Amino acid sequence: MISKTATSPSPGSLLDELQSTLAHGTVARRVETLRRVTDLFINGAVDYSDEQIGLFDDVFQCLIDHIETSAKMLLANRLAPIDTAPPLTIRALAFDDVIEVAGPVLSQSMRLDDKTLIENARSKSQAHLMAISTRKTLSGAVTDVLVQRGNDQVVASTVKNPGAEFTERGFTRLVDRAEGDDDLTASIGLRPSVPRHLYLKLLAKASDTVRQRLEAANPAQAAQVPTAVKEATRRARSATSTITRNTEIAHALVKSLYEDGRLDESQVASFAKAGKFDEANASIAALANVSVAIAENMMIESRAEGVMILAKVAGLSWPTVRTLIKMRDELSGAEPTDLTASQDTYERLRPSTAQQVLRFHRMQQNVPA
Repeated sequence: MISKTATSPSPGSLLDELQSTLAHGTVARRVETLRRVTDLFINGAVDYSDEQIGLFDDVFQCLIDHIETSAKMLLANRLAPIDTAPPLTIRALAFDDVIEVAGPVLSQSMRLDDKTLIENARSKSQAHLMAISTRKTLSGAVTDVLVQRGNDQVVASTVKNPGAEFTERGFTRLVDRAEGDDDLTASIGLRPSVPRHLYLKLLAKASDTVRQRLEAANPAQAAQVPTAVKEATRRARSATSTITRNTEIAHALVKSLYEDGRLDESQVASFAKAGKFDEANASIAALANVSVAIAENMMIESRAEGVMILAKVAGLSWPTVRTLIKMRDELSGAEPTDLTASQDTYERLRPSTAQQVLRFHRMQQNVPA
C-alpha cells in the first residue's frame, strides 16, 4: 500500500521551491505554494511528528509574511479546526490585526492556551475579544479579562456561552455591570454557578428594573407593583435552583464543624472577614438554632437589624457582629451601615427580645404561601 507521503512532496522538498518562490515568484505563485503546503499538512496532520510539524511551522511563517490578506484568511480557516496545527503559525494568525484572519483561530484553535488567549484579550481589539468569547470552553482566568476589558457585546456573548467558567471576581464584575441591563441580568441569573450572595445582590439590583417594566406594561396596576416585585424576589431567593454546588459544600462544612463542637464565635468572625457569606450565614444559623433559610432572609434585609437579632440569640460579641455587618454591606453593594448607631442598638438589645423576634420569623416561614 502506498502512503500519502510517498505520493506527495515532503516539507523538506518544498523548502527549495519556497526559497525560489520568495526570491523570484509572483504573488500568485506564493499563494499557490501556500495552498500546496497547506494541502500537504492537512493530508498528513494526524501522522506528523513534532519535528515535522515544526518544519511546517517554519514554512508557513515564511509564506504568511509575503502573502495578501485573503490568502491568510483562507489559511486561518483551514488550520483553525486542526488540533495539531503548527503552533507558531496559529499564534501569528491569532494576533493578526485583521479579524477575518484572527477570528477563526481565536474562536476554534485548541493550540491556543490560556496564557496566549489572555495576552491576546489584553492587547487586541474588541472584535478579537468577541471571537475568543465564542470558544467551546473558556476558563475563569480568560473570562476575567473578557469581563474586565470587553464591551457590552463581548460580555453578553461570554455570559451566554455555556462552556464559559467564571471566577468569583468575574461574577462580581458581571453583577456590577448588569445594573440597568435586563438581558445581562437574566443571563447572569441563569448561570448555575453564580455564588449565592452575588445572586442575591443581582436580584436586589434587578428589582428596580422589574418595577419599571411592570409599571410601563400595567399603568393602572402600578400601585400593586412593589408587592409583586417583593413576592417575586422572595420566591426567587427561596428557590432551590439558586442553591449552587459551592453553597452546598459551604453548608456541609459548617454542619461538620457544628457537630464536632468546633463551631464558635472566632470561626464565624473568620468566615465574615474572608467574605464567605454562605459559611458565615450557615454558622450563625446553627448557633442561633434556626434554619439556614431564615438566617439568610434576615441577613439580606435592607437594614442590619436582622443580623443583630441573629447575633444576639447566638451570643456573639459586638466586634464579630461588626465584621458580619461589614461583610454584608460589601457583598450587597449597599450604603455602609452606621456602625456607631448599630453598636448602641446591639448593646441595648435584650436576648429575650431577640428570641421573640426570631420566633416570629420562624412562624412566618411555617405559614403556607
